[in-house]
Amino acid sequence: MIVYNLFPLLAGPFAHWPEHFQRAADLGCDWVYVNPIQLPGASGSLYAIADPYRYHPLLLDAAGGAPEEQVRRMIAAAHARGLRLMIDLVISHCAYDAPLTRQHPEWFRQEHGRPAHPSCRHGTETVVWTDLAQFDHRHSRDRVGLYAYCRRVAEHLLDLGCDGFRCDAAYQLPGELWRRLSADLKARRPDAVLVAETLGCTAEQTKATAQAGFDYIFNSAKYWDFRAPWLVEQYALTCDLAPSIAFPESHDTARLAAELDGNVAGLKQRYLFTALFSSGVLLPIGFEFGFRRRLDVVRTRPADWETTGVDLRPFIAAVNRVKRAVPAFHEEGPLSVLPCANPDILLLWRAARHGRGGALLILNTDVRRHQEFATDRFHRYLQTGAPLRDVSPEYALDYLPEPFHYALRPGQGLVLTTTRPGGR
Repeated sequence: MIVYNLFPLLAGPFAHWPEHFQRAADLGCDWVYVNPIQLPGASGSLYAIADPYRYHPLLLDAAGGAPEEQVRRMIAAAHARGLRLMIDLVISHCAYDAPLTRQHPEWFRQEHGRPAHPSCRHGTETVVWTDLAQFDHRHSRDRVGLYAYCRRVAEHLLDLGCDGFRCDAAYQLPGELWRRLSADLKARRPDAVLVAETLGCTAEQTKATAQAGFDYIFNSAKYWDFRAPWLVEQYALTCDLAPSIAFPESHDTARLAAELDGNVAGLKQRYLFTALFSSGVLLPIGFEFGFRRRLDVVRTRPADWETTGVDLRPFIAAVNRVKRAVPAFHEEGPLSVLPCANPDILLLWRAARHGRGGALLILNTDVRRHQEFATDRFHRYLQTGAPLRDVSPEYALDYLPEPFHYALRPGQGLVLTTTRPGGR
């Protein structure tokens, strides 16, 4: 999955979305992920849904016809450009002021006789979302009714034309619920895809979530320092359970361009790494232009579109072509970080399953300086004797001499594969 995250509050009314879909398709994406589009509660947060069958007024065109028809046209516009569309499925909570909290108080976790707010640990602090009411999927007196409600919401989105779901806060819900819901939805739409949001999970929580019947999970490659062992250990825990999706930034994180103070080499490096680390990759709207302003689920508006002078579209499209061409990048397979004499060079070997070769990523982790890489022979790093070919998205070499010596530009990666593109 190569996923473009279209953030509704930045894109504006549905009628403007086709231009963003076209840009995603031109980048080589095959999925578009859309955050919640339903009617929010008083806080205005996209994730504080007050009514899942009504739609956010900022996304509707008063002259565009019935709201549901506007949604159907929007989804059809994505399909017309070869994109499948997934949307957030938010069934861990709803808006605190949603009618549901009064109609079905038995569906919610209670504190002091009122619906409880969801919370999470962030470092040493506890973050409480006071605009949300938490469903009680484990101990509700009416678990049957609560499950039926959640299934109806998901089925309604499928009936509108959605092709799958990013399951918000998936790790907070029982695995048995997800397994049942996945089976029920796939009985209705066999090609429906469920992706688990796992931001903030421990490794064990991620593993448990991966075992709950999801088609994909998200991984934490964004946060890796290229040295600590935890990311490869997490990958090993889940790679046989569910494929994963990496991202250089998301709507839940700061913008990478802001973190790197606009360093274009760093933006390219992180996209290349996250695209090739696992079988899926996601980029949010604006990453391709080096946007710096963080996406906000309440306050972002189309006027926040930035003019940066940065255009990563050719590079991203080239990386995505490499990802599609090399079988090792299509799936979760054996992965190893190999020793290198230069500590600023990452050597990552990705093997394809079923004997389809593999790929070696030689990445300069320094985004400000050139770094030297040298080897007397490449096959000391490979688990195959097949010949190597350079398929790098930039500065690909026609010939790989041995001994080999190369000064990698800041953040540059060489991508060497032991199969021809397409696995031939």
